[in-house]
Amino acid sequence: MLGNVVSTNPLTVAGLFAGIGGLELGLQAAGMHTTLLCEWWDPAQAILENRFPDVELHDDIQTLKALPITDIVTAGFPCTDLSQAGRTAGIHGAASGLVKHLFELLEDASPRWVVVENVRNMLALDRGTAMEYLVSQFERLGYTWAYRLVDSRFTGVPQRRQRVILVASRSDDPRGVLFADDAGELPEDHYREGANGFYWTEGNTGLGWAHDAIPTLKGGSGLGIQSSPAIWIHDAPPGRAIVTPTIEDAEALQGFPRGWTEAAGLRGRAGFRWKLVGNAVTVGVSEWVGRRLSQPGTAMTEAPSPLPKGARWPTAAWGNSGERWAVNISLWPERHAYQHLLDVVDADTAAPLSLKATMGFHSRLMKSRLRYPESFALALKAHIEQMARAEPSRAQRP
Repeated sequence: MLGNVVSTNPLTVAGLFAGIGGLELGLQAAGMHTTLLCEWWDPAQAILENRFPDVELHDDIQTLKALPITDIVTAGFPCTDLSQAGRTAGIHGAASGLVKHLFELLEDASPRWVVVENVRNMLALDRGTAMEYLVSQFERLGYTWAYRLVDSRFTGVPQRRQRVILVASRSDDPRGVLFADDAGELPEDHYREGANGFYWTEGNTGLGWAHDAIPTLKGGSGLGIQSSPAIWIHDAPPGRAIVTPTIEDAEALQGFPRGWTEAAGLRGRAGFRWKLVGNAVTVGVSEWVGRRLSQPGTAMTEAPSPLPKGARWPTAAWGNSGERWAVNISLWPERHAYQHLLDVVDADTAAPLSLKATMGFHSRLMKSRLRYPESFALALKAHIEQMARAEPSRAQRP
């Protein structure tokens, strides 16, 4: 039976696919020390150099010959081929397939823990091929693994963001990290009325929607075109009722300090800040993982159910040596003090959603069979009318 050893010294971290350092910043807040970062994208490198100036930065996992001696290896590998908003080419796609290099590096390394993060869709895409690949590779290398789907709102940020966190170890039991806490979702009456986040880029087949929160921040375009959600503020006057958060708001909604990605502008890449933030790991999520990596608890996994190979992947599971079990546990390991949406996004300074964007979204919504509050449709129409007064020429275009 696997056990857990409580750490007395600060754990060291090697961060692969580091992005803007969401995993590493959270682990640092939990008392850990990063010794290596690996990230290929130039604007992300600029941020890492600015925010982790004393940490070695390698520019490409494909040319990283070996891992340093370290306690933890993190790998928030690209979700491009796994996300519903991406190419859905799968785990062997050009971007997401780079995770194979993690397992090549682990062949000759002995970290105590490996932490992997990615989108919920990898549990379902191609009947869960991505998860099957990941856990099979870990089992081939002699690891016990566990994963859990978590919602970033448990950390207190008003962003409904569901991500898979997978922890694996050869020496310790990852259930003591991922399954030792379960608070259950915040009761509905704890959310504040008066603001809903939504995707204005959707309309015919789906309406991303959140109460007192925004839907998941997306990475946006590879060309630097933002894909931020919008917010409907119920009691605001026309022209101010449909707004978009700023990039600094987006950073805060991911748990970063405001201005965290400013360094991207030093290389003329300020337009990529939305993509960088949208692809990041919510800092509070990795801080929770870090605290449990340092001090694992007792797994709350009474009577786990056998999980046959080929079965649909549940929201939480663990396994080793080819045996797998589904775990019944919520997406909320903890409940931190909740930041209401309009306490993060300033309704007075947020930019109105443009006339063109609102008209396009409203038109698609009216043609769809989606369910939505009638008051929402009226607010969109009033916003269009108010914005048209300021942009009459655009409003008259076909």
